[in-house]
Amino acid sequence: MASKFMDPHDVETIPGTEGWERMYPYHYQFSREDPLRAEHESSQLWYYDGLHYPEPHPPFDLLWDEAWFLALSQNNTRTFLVPPAKGIEHRIVNGYVFITPIGIADPKEIEARVPVFMKRAGYYYDNWDTLYVEWEARMKGLLNELEAVSFRPLPEIEDESMVFEKRGTSSGYHLMNQYDHLIGMGFKCWQYHFEMLNLCYAAFLTFTNTVDQIFPNTPMGTVTKMVSGIDAMIMRPNAELIKLAKLAIENDVDQVILKPLNAAGCMKELEKTTPGKYWLSELEKARYPWFHISTGTGWYHHDASWNDNLDIPFDAIRMHIKALKAGKVIDRPTERLVEERDKLVEEYRGLIQTEEDREAFDQTLSIARRVFPYAENHIFYVENWFHSVFWNKMRQVADILHGVGFIEDKEDIWYLKRGEIREALWDHVTSWATGIRPRGSSYWPREIAWRKGVMEKFKQWTPPPALGVPPEVVTEPFSIMLWGITTDVLKKWLQGVEAAAGGGETDELLGAPGSSGVVEGPARVIRSVEVLAELQEGEILVATTTSPSWAPAFTKIKGAVTDVGGSMCHAAIICREYALPTVVGTGRATSFIKTGDLIRIDGDSGVVKILKRA
Repeated sequence: MASKFMDPHDVETIPGTEGWERMYPYHYQFSREDPLRAEHESSQLWYYDGLHYPEPHPPFDLLWDEAWFLALSQNNTRTFLVPPAKGIEHRIVNGYVFITPIGIADPKEIEARVPVFMKRAGYYYDNWDTLYVEWEARMKGLLNELEAVSFRPLPEIEDESMVFEKRGTSSGYHLMNQYDHLIGMGFKCWQYHFEMLNLCYAAFLTFTNTVDQIFPNTPMGTVTKMVSGIDAMIMRPNAELIKLAKLAIENDVDQVILKPLNAAGCMKELEKTTPGKYWLSELEKARYPWFHISTGTGWYHHDASWNDNLDIPFDAIRMHIKALKAGKVIDRPTERLVEERDKLVEEYRGLIQTEEDREAFDQTLSIARRVFPYAENHIFYVENWFHSVFWNKMRQVADILHGVGFIEDKEDIWYLKRGEIREALWDHVTSWATGIRPRGSSYWPREIAWRKGVMEKFKQWTPPPALGVPPEVVTEPFSIMLWGITTDVLKKWLQGVEAAAGGGETDELLGAPGSSGVVEGPARVIRSVEVLAELQEGEILVATTTSPSWAPAFTKIKGAVTDVGGSMCHAAIICREYALPTVVGTGRATSFIKTGDLIRIDGDSGVVKILKRA
């Protein structure tokens, strides 16, 4: 079996994309210019971050990757001094982001970091509830600040207030300032995102290690069951849809909603009756903030929110109405999960032999449960609510650049880096100030046309699951828990690379246990929310990853398999809360499994087996 993946410097440029590197920050490139940096790059394991990025990156959209590159790493390395882990490095290859966690191998260095971590993390764990309330207040304040930002075209002549109210600063100055403020808020949001998140993962990891010390080789699926049954905000949007579906039946407007109309047409019909108007008023109450949920991962500008495209939640409400009228129970089985969770914990606790172990078990479980909801709540605030509003603010900037001819289509703005948009705005503002013709209208359309061609070629390329040299044993905690990168998974990936090169194949994939249980059924490969309606009753969903907004479809499926993710990834957490057997982090399920294949998934062992090809 191969012992390593392709060297990251040896990945070939896709013909026709030569020069693609200028679309991204220079420090994101693998390079042999600096021998020491190149040696480091060749010695690391770099895995494709399909968990967050199932598609190549338009240049502007890399903003969020830059934001978490900084925020996660600084908290591990400089603020909390997580004992075994520093930051996570990022690179980009043919438009796809690859990352490598920087672990700490020296036991003395780990030991030296422990007291600082215990003091600082301990402060957060001891005051978690209070700090979380304060965190929410800061996030809501930032969201209000974001909503208040607006961009308008520059005036032909400044308003008189510029003179008579001694305003002193021009519309051009404010345009530049507002853009800087918008980008700054984006980075600030991600500083908040990671303020408490690393500590969530650290708490769960500590509990996992405690269980493993007391009960060696306990399956991860069993450990995650002990913290399931959470009440997280990210579950609320689907709960609102279920509530609206029930309300439609109770008020006899369900037949109107079930008509084959788009959302606008349906709302027009509902406006004609008193019960319909009442239902619409309840819909409006649910929309803000709960429809600020992305239809994708939230990381891309094209991940529309439900508020941006009401057809999507209307389709989901129809799905719920049909299920309810068929007598199905579509609410989350939270009470059953809690009952099973508590019974499991009591069984394990009863087997503990010493008081010291019992105390460690109780204490680490208590902390893990206390912090666990945050691991999902922040997703709603940041990737969904904040990002949804942010993308639309950027479209106001696009309106301005489109209006002066810098971009031929408003959606072309995403082909510029954030710094290039600032340069373009400066070009526009200074030409407005001086009355001369800007260069942008002749420069950007040509460059954007070339970049569009490059992006199309990127989309045809399949990134390898990993590059570089795997460590002897994977110990870095975030890789294991969030991305599902384990020593065994890497071996399977290497076998897959070798089999593909030799023309052979196996009928089995190994991923990470996401949610307990074993099921068999026909597979349905789904790559975007637009085709989610193709899912049939009793199928097993196979996807690169899943989004919280896919939850309405979970009432139809038997289980789920994803390409990426670990036991703490969002797909795994959400599926546990719907009691759906799930395997995450298989590396290549969407390319290995075809729609219609009969498969068996084991959410406890992480094994996915093809029983019969379609």
